[in-house]
Amino acid sequence: FARNFLIPTGKAKPATAANLAEFEATRAEHEKAAEDALGVAEKRGSALSTVAVTIARRAGDEGKLFGSVGTTDIAEAVTAAGVGLAKKEVRLPDGAFHNTGEYDVVLHLHTDVNITIKVTVVAED
Repeated sequence: FARNFLIPTGKAKPATAANLAEFEATRAEHEKAAEDALGVAEKRGSALSTVAVTIARRAGDEGKLFGSVGTTDIAEAVTAAGVGLAKKEVRLPDGAFHNTGEYDVVLHLHTDVNITIKVTVVAED
């Protein structure tokens, strides 16, 4: 399999001394990049941990929203508060919010960095 497919297509290389040295060099670069990404995520997490977001939406008398508040709305509100956030970093395991109230939202910034922020959904005047 290796001689007929993996090596000819470039998906694998023979384990020669030169190839092993090249692998070790690239592995060190990848580990450094992973550490840098973790440091950036922890820095963003400390900045985001102090953020509390309030989102105003049209709602009925009983607090039921005309629509919902989803990941895009939360990401835009946090970005407007001063810290950049992508919608893919917002985790809503129970789905979008359909009622007014205060919610805890988990932000998944990195594999090892999860931050919880408060999101308050209020009725517009």
